[in-house]
Amino acid sequence: MKRNVLLFGLTIGLVLCANMVVMVNMMYANTHFKGNDLLGYAAMVAMFSLIFFGVRNYRNKELGGFISFGKAFKTGALIALVASTLYVIIWLFYYYLFVPDFIDVYTKIVLQNCTPGDITAKSKEMADFKEMYKNPLFVILITYSEVLPIGLLVALLSATILKAKPKEGLS
Repeated sequence: MKRNVLLFGLTIGLVLCANMVVMVNMMYANTHFKGNDLLGYAAMVAMFSLIFFGVRNYRNKELGGFISFGKAFKTGALIALVASTLYVIIWLFYYYLFVPDFIDVYTKIVLQNCTPGDITAKSKEMADFKEMYKNPLFVILITYSEVLPIGLLVALLSATILKAKPKEGLS
């Protein structure tokens, strides 16, 4: 299981990281960048869908085609955790070494896309966020919260679909 978790977790993590770097670079390159949260999360679901194949691979190659819901979920959750951890580590290096002004750039984009009535409240919210982002533990937790829940949801769905018990009398 370890090999499978690492292989699929690192693969998903690398794809997530590449996507993150591309998106941040697009944001820096285009001062009128308009993000799309729905599209971003849909892309993450698509990337995390590799969890399904990781669990299926483990079930078919190492467990003879049978896996309990619990073992399938555990495998998928571990794959999601490995991928998310790689994402967090890369973001920490990328943020602190290459884009330390990310919150300022992000705030500017958020405020550009606000309605005039929301600017005051959104400005305060972003100022509070910037203050919290000075704490590395907050950066780690918020970064995990971006990706890990999606990975766990995909792991849950994969476990539900892939669970298979041996037929009576065949074991």
